[in-house]
Amino acid sequence: MPGSRLRLNWTEGNQITLLHNGADFFDALCEAIDAAKVTVHLETYIFSMDDTARRVLQHLRNACKRGIKVRVVIDGFGSAETAQEVVRHLVDMRAQYRVYRPEPVGVSSVRFNLRRLRRLHRKTAVIDEALAFVGGINILDDFVDIPDNGKEPAPRFDFAISLRGPIVDDVARAQRALWLRMAWRRRDNWSLFYQRLKQWGKWRQARRKYSQPHHEAGVRAALLQRDNVRNRQTIENVYLETMAGTTSDMLIANAYFLPGRRLRKALREAARRGVRVRLLLQGHAEYAMQYRACRYMYCELLDDGVEIYEYMASYLHAKVAVMDSCSMVGSSNLDPFSLLLAREANVYIQDSGFADQLRAVLEQEIRDHSARVTSETLLHRSLLGRWADALAYFMLRMGVAITGQSKEY
Repeated sequence: MPGSRLRLNWTEGNQITLLHNGADFFDALCEAIDAAKVTVHLETYIFSMDDTARRVLQHLRNACKRGIKVRVVIDGFGSAETAQEVVRHLVDMRAQYRVYRPEPVGVSSVRFNLRRLRRLHRKTAVIDEALAFVGGINILDDFVDIPDNGKEPAPRFDFAISLRGPIVDDVARAQRALWLRMAWRRRDNWSLFYQRLKQWGKWRQARRKYSQPHHEAGVRAALLQRDNVRNRQTIENVYLETMAGTTSDMLIANAYFLPGRRLRKALREAARRGVRVRLLLQGHAEYAMQYRACRYMYCELLDDGVEIYEYMASYLHAKVAVMDSCSMVGSSNLDPFSLLLAREANVYIQDSGFADQLRAVLEQEIRDHSARVTSETLLHRSLLGRWADALAYFMLRMGVAITGQSKEY
């Protein structure tokens, strides 16, 4: 990003592989777990207990039997229905685990607390400090609870990437920082915490002697995090600066699309200066309120010159973007939950070859499985539907106001 005002930790010489849907991701993840020699560290928002999740658990169990150090972090809300069972399996295989902000029980479960909205939404894995995965795919089967459109079932549309090279250190560092922070919050055993802190210090000294390989023809990339301390607006700001510098083509696929004022302005300005701006959004409502709130903005977006396509084959769960030769792949939606509250992880890539590959996949889905939204199609919406869209939008806006961050959004 020449002339960038953002201070990103750029790394060169990375090997990045695009993984399309769970079929690619889970095969690659399980193969990596089987090849692990020292450590496996996995973070996810949802850890289901379907066939795919049990498959991942079995590979983790096999790793534990080989003496591999296995760590798993799940979110207390995203995995609320399965957390106890997942933990039981992890304890049984003698893996280490953490539950990020477990859901309260009893009277506390109905009491509003803003901190309950701050979730671990990122999906990352690091194997042997040498191979990392980042993306939007939960430990959840692609074909569970998908919409029935009367045709052959189609998987959720989503992406992840596998990473080798210097950027792996950044992913591993982010995981360790969260693990240590969660250990500190468990104040029932301070001596154990200090012991771990000393071990972490020794590990850091040993790690300085090791450097990740730089791959020939590797790509330039940076890990972007969003948290509630130092990286509150990092992902949003990178989107804004990249949009401002885009000159030709912008293609964004986003599951829950409810951008704030700054992002809407950036989309509008890009379209007005001649950039082709395309949005690939949900055509089936996985969560009705978010889906309808997004539809409420269609008229404004179309008036601004933005092309809108709805994905009709299944649920769209992707959080990716291609802006000229720059790409974004990760867990962050362009909505208040991701941009204001959740812990997220995206990888920002500056490479024309990777951008062309991702763009080609998205354009194929637009051609084969999407319907374009136009001003004419919007006229055919029922009055009740339009009112429902408006109500959902304003309810979500009220939710943002309750967080106290409406000025930022």
